[in-house]
Amino acid sequence: MHKFLRAIGFSNIGKKDLEMMLQEIADHPDIIKVARDSEGNEFAEMSVSFASNVGITVRGTYQEDDSFQMDYYYPYVLGTSITTNEQIEVEKHAEKESYAGVCDDLNLGVTLIFYLQNVSDYLVEHNRHLSKIHYGAMLAGLSVEGKILCPIQESVPKERAGIYKYEQHNQLVAQARDGDEDAIESLTLEDMDTYALLSQRILNEDVFSIVKSTFMPYGIESDQYSILGEILEIARMENRQTSEVIYCMKLNCNNIKFDICINEKDLLGEPAVGRRFKGYVWMQGSLCMG
Repeated sequence: MHKFLRAIGFSNIGKKDLEMMLQEIADHPDIIKVARDSEGNEFAEMSVSFASNVGITVRGTYQEDDSFQMDYYYPYVLGTSITTNEQIEVEKHAEKESYAGVCDDLNLGVTLIFYLQNVSDYLVEHNRHLSKIHYGAMLAGLSVEGKILCPIQESVPKERAGIYKYEQHNQLVAQARDGDEDAIESLTLEDMDTYALLSQRILNEDVFSIVKSTFMPYGIESDQYSILGEILEIARMENRQTSEVIYCMKLNCNNIKFDICINEKDLLGEPAVGRRFKGYVWMQGSLCMG
């Protein structure tokens, strides 16, 4: 049973019901895409949505007698806007025909690894151009544990100064990656000043009143993250098969925007635009194909 099924509204589904549902998806998909995989097999992705931009994808191969053999499935939520325009490298997982996208976005400060959704599109393009490098992706995440936090109130001048400082920091990081020693020294001094300031403020303030957003790797899975971000948009929906309530939210986290989906049962607090979401997400994404 996939851990993140409950994120899209299947918190109580049994094994037999799941098997029947997966067979129904394979027999009557809303969307089907076919391509040649890395071993030359006829690889297929079959998807059915259970709410807007939320559903399950079944992946497998067609046999010589045209029968379909399912290899695995996964729940998904689709991103609604481009999250990053940075260069993205695609790598195949060792155990099955699934792929990960790898991206170095200056806003995050960490290497972003996400589970690739549009594998068939990637395989078609890869087979034509033999290229492993793409630019841009629409990211989204599934969560099974989250809570709502109050926003940090900032004055407009202070917020604008923060944006300017963030742009300066990203510029220094880019220069440091190119080997600029002055930029490396500036970043080191900046980190020391930040540490001193935090050490002083943490004595009298709560950490979440100081830190506005975070994006950090979580656990041993390379595509799971602990996040804290501002809620920009909210959609309250029902899974049309189970009638369970799910929330889809667009977040601004470390100056990048992406969507997340979480079951109402797993969300502590009432979401609202301007408040913040804190939780753990499994990051997925679709490459921008051009």
